[in-house]
Amino acid sequence: MRLDIISIFPEYFAPLDVSLIGKARERGTLDVRVHQLRDWAHDVHRTVDDTPYGGGPGMVMKPEVWGEAIDAVIGDVGGDVGGDVGGAVGGASAEDEGHVTPQTAAPRAGGLPRLIVPTPSGRPFTQELAQELAQEPWLLFACGRYEGIDSRVMEEYSGRLRVDEVSIGDYVLAGGEVAVLVMAEAIGRLLPGVLGNAQSVVDDSFAPGSMENLVEGPVYTKPPVWRGHEVPAVLLSGHHGNVARWRRDEAIRRTVRNRPELAAALDPEKLDKHDRKLLDELSFRVRRKDVAN
Repeated sequence: MRLDIISIFPEYFAPLDVSLIGKARERGTLDVRVHQLRDWAHDVHRTVDDTPYGGGPGMVMKPEVWGEAIDAVIGDVGGDVGGDVGGAVGGASAEDEGHVTPQTAAPRAGGLPRLIVPTPSGRPFTQELAQELAQEPWLLFACGRYEGIDSRVMEEYSGRLRVDEVSIGDYVLAGGEVAVLVMAEAIGRLLPGVLGNAQSVVDDSFAPGSMENLVEGPVYTKPPVWRGHEVPAVLLSGHHGNVARWRRDEAIRRTVRNRPELAAALDPEKLDKHDRKLLDELSFRVRRKDVAN
């Protein structure tokens, strides 16, 4: 997978050099290219924002700068150039890293990226969406700042690319960089070979299948007793069926306690008798009409 990221703070993405994502980059599983948006601003101050039409506080990111940046990364309308050279993670300059421009870009291999714009007003970023995006060969992230990117940018590229405005939660950040780090890790760890144990993805919170609309329950490791706290006996029993049942029960309990809106969305058709009995015990936290038929 290739990830292109456009930002006024390329240095924000140094964490993509470490841990699982860093190893995936070293192996060539993940190709991350970070671009400095200001390199497409042509005034002496490299301005990327201006005051909003209609008044109000804050500044809005200028469409012409974003348009040039995106065009340079994905290739001109004619498709004869593309972004096969990019800035390195850590904020290296265009001069050091071979900045993408229509003059320096190599021929595009074919296809276009899916454009992801982090914004509090976007669709929720979920495990399901992460799995969907992990199937894409090329993603382009546009990191907004201030009051956001001029809306005409998304209008313009929605006719040329698949464009998703995505929110990682119901809160506001100073910019899209943190959200892109979150999404890059959530997506990157789903790529084949990135995790040491592929089963980890199946057992994740929110994963489609048995964990859909559930969060993962408590986990334990050695020693069996620590400061007087014992590991649940079932986990030491060696009985795989009982362990699996205990883990599902604990996932249901924790979901009802911490995320009742998810528990309310459980599909009654996918619940077994044991699930139903447990949910009946916890019915004060779950709308009965949503968990029984």
